[in-house]
Amino acid sequence: MLNSALVLAAEGEVHNPIIPDISELILGIVAFLILLFILKKYVVPRFEAAYEERAQKIEGGIEKAERAQAEAEEALAKYKAQLQEARTEAAKIRDDARLEAEQIKAELRAEAEAESQRIVAQGQAQLQAQKAQIIAELRADMGRNAVELASRIVGESLEDEARRRGTVDRFLAELETAGASNGAGK
Repeated sequence: MLNSALVLAAEGEVHNPIIPDISELILGIVAFLILLFILKKYVVPRFEAAYEERAQKIEGGIEKAERAQAEAEEALAKYKAQLQEARTEAAKIRDDARLEAEQIKAELRAEAEAESQRIVAQGQAQLQAQKAQIIAELRADMGRNAVELASRIVGESLEDEARRRGTVDRFLAELETAGASNGAGK
């Protein structure tokens, strides 16, 4: 076939531009094979390495994102637990404060009651003391008046202190019995 192509070419036949020459075809195939070998030996491994590196970076980024998300979820869970703990503690503090306020209120009420009772008792004691003082003064006045009246009526002198006291006491006792019998009769 080669010979026939050469013979046809020598006879001056016109060459078809669509069909390449055999030498060009062989040279093209050899150049393609050399280019294919160079690409496979040097370029493809670099592309593979760059692809692998990029894939690892992407996977590492995904893993980092997953770890960061897990850490964020863990931090959120801790935050929620601390928040719940703080709410529980705040409720406990409020309850303790209420109890303490009630205790203080009860203590103040008891102190006020005791102070009130002390003031009333002191007032009653002062009242009793004043009453006793007034009664003593009235007895002394009544005694003098009774002695004076009795000495005028009887005509004798009741100057002697012992006699005067005895007379005053007897007179007052009679008045008390008369007052008691009148008070009971009503």
